[in-house]
Amino acid sequence: MGELETRRGAAPTARQSLFLVFCIGNERYALQATDVVEVLPRLPLKPIARAPSWVAGVFAWRGTVVPVIDLCALTFGQGAEPRTSTRLVLVRYQGDAQQAGQVLGLILEQATDTVRCDPADFKPYGLDNRQAPYLGPVREDAHGLLQWVRVNDLLDESVRALLFPATPLDLDDLGATP
Repeated sequence: MGELETRRGAAPTARQSLFLVFCIGNERYALQATDVVEVLPRLPLKPIARAPSWVAGVFAWRGTVVPVIDLCALTFGQGAEPRTSTRLVLVRYQGDAQQAGQVLGLILEQATDTVRCDPADFKPYGLDNRQAPYLGPVREDAHGLLQWVRVNDLLDESVRALLFPATPLDLDDLGATP
């Protein structure tokens, strides 16, 4: 059989996407690479007074103040381990369709690997977890289950208002208390 006949008889290739894989404890999660702006080493952050404990702080990036959340602390209540594989991953965040997208920092453990797969391989896992709407469908592979984290569902309205106020954050004002 010639190459042309082989191509015609082959199944169409699935739509593949790249995902950044990371861990929370022993569990694997993934962010779609199109959501990722940049992957940085863990950097010092300026804390935000009276913010939820999982809001790690802010830092200046390319002239912009970027809020950072610790995804381990948000999900399971314990901060990310300070490992050499713990990264500060900047993502495009648009929690409200009426607002322009923002850059949000995520502290992620073991964020050193990627996987390429068809997004349709991720399937609902049967639970309606309203406390963690960002935890999306799962995909099974040779390493177990991989859960898709949906960036735009990470923050509820009150935290979104704290981290992305109508007036942009100013580094000099963040430590002030009323």
